[in-house]
Amino acid sequence: MREAPFVKNGIWSRFGIVGAFAWVVAAFGWTIDANAAEVVQLTQTSCQFLEPEGKDHDFKSAKAEDCEKINAANGATRVARSQALTLKAGEYVFRVTNQNVPYELGFWLREKDYDWKNPIHKVTKLSVSGGGLATGASREYKIILKPGEYVYSCPLNPTPDYRLVVTPG
Repeated sequence: MREAPFVKNGIWSRFGIVGAFAWVVAAFGWTIDANAAEVVQLTQTSCQFLEPEGKDHDFKSAKAEDCEKINAANGATRVARSQALTLKAGEYVFRVTNQNVPYELGFWLREKDYDWKNPIHKVTKLSVSGGGLATGASREYKIILKPGEYVYSCPLNPTPDYRLVVTPG
């Protein structure tokens, strides 16, 4: 039986199976990270995050004040009906996307009882935030979560505070 050329003279014979696999990965520009954090995708549309609410309400906003009015009218009801995000303790990358909001957005995840006015909370409690999300842009936030209750929102959109529950790993 004749060997296939890629076995006898190809990457398999030159590099072995592990080396050949690494060559294929590099050739296609793939990356492998054995310690990669799990990615949590969150998508913003006007005045809301899609994932916890389960649907796009198709709100229209040209500026943050529009969302303040919309969410004052129905934000609490929507959050009460929304699905809390539940994760196990560990390292995560939150990938936040501005799907179609015509102004710059951000993301803010913090412990449920975090008070930004309390200077002690700034050093003792988790709070991760950032902006710069133009229409169609995504940004990633690497976060290590411990068991507890958190909330996340966008103060620039603005959205309601959505629930995040972290259970022991």
